[in-house]
Amino acid sequence: MNFGVIGCGKMGSALVGGAMRTGVLTPESVWGYDAVAAATTEFCRSTRAQSATSLQELADHCDTFLLATKPHQVRDVLQQLGSALQNKPALVISVAAGIPLAVMEECLPPSVRVIRTMPNTPALVGKGATAYSLGSRALPDDGIAAATLFSAVGLAISTPESLMDAVTGLSGSGPAYVFVMIEALADAGVRQGLARTDAIQLAAQTLLGAATMVLDTGLHPAALKDMVTSPGGTTIAGIAALEKCGIRHALHEAVAAASHRSKELSSL
Repeated sequence: MNFGVIGCGKMGSALVGGAMRTGVLTPESVWGYDAVAAATTEFCRSTRAQSATSLQELADHCDTFLLATKPHQVRDVLQQLGSALQNKPALVISVAAGIPLAVMEECLPPSVRVIRTMPNTPALVGKGATAYSLGSRALPDDGIAAATLFSAVGLAISTPESLMDAVTGLSGSGPAYVFVMIEALADAGVRQGLARTDAIQLAAQTLLGAATMVLDTGLHPAALKDMVTSPGGTTIAGIAALEKCGIRHALHEAVAAASHRSKELSSL
């Protein structure tokens, strides 16, 4: 597989870097192209990949492509890529938010298969969560390739495209909700007398540790909560305060609002 990256920003660099660290990709098999030449240069410097000066050159060298451009650029880029491929069999894996599979397939020749994905920013530190959906022309091996690529930077799951907006509302936008929680917990710690640096580290490590317990034990979060909630203790007092303030409803509303906005963007 010769792998071409279209859009050499943070996400493209993170995915390629993770895939190289795990041996999924090698520098010799990766080519990068960005309309901003400086971005291509930095991508190739950091990953040791090869540099392409045009989509045509990228298409000449590669058979699998990571589409990591801004959503408003997708249609134009895909049409150019389709012309450059000239009916050559290829796979395009898109990380562009809100662009349906049908739109991408419409822009590309029948010889090109498409996969739509929704990664999130923790992929930058190898702790991402990515959902992917196969296009109508994609092959089972294409799904394996996508799972392998995104597993290099975290969790990867296959999902129907009809649920991609829900994924966007939960895990795509979710890191921002967690950052708000960490900030709020740290502020609360400062209010109780902790130093700001200590409060941020304690809050962040607490969320990291709790999330790791959910993933590693396989237990339901409610069961893990009950394990640390003693009768009449400090934890149940804190949980009662959270419930009184409507934390569950607030998170429901956040995911619903982000999912709704994703649907709106998909229809533009």
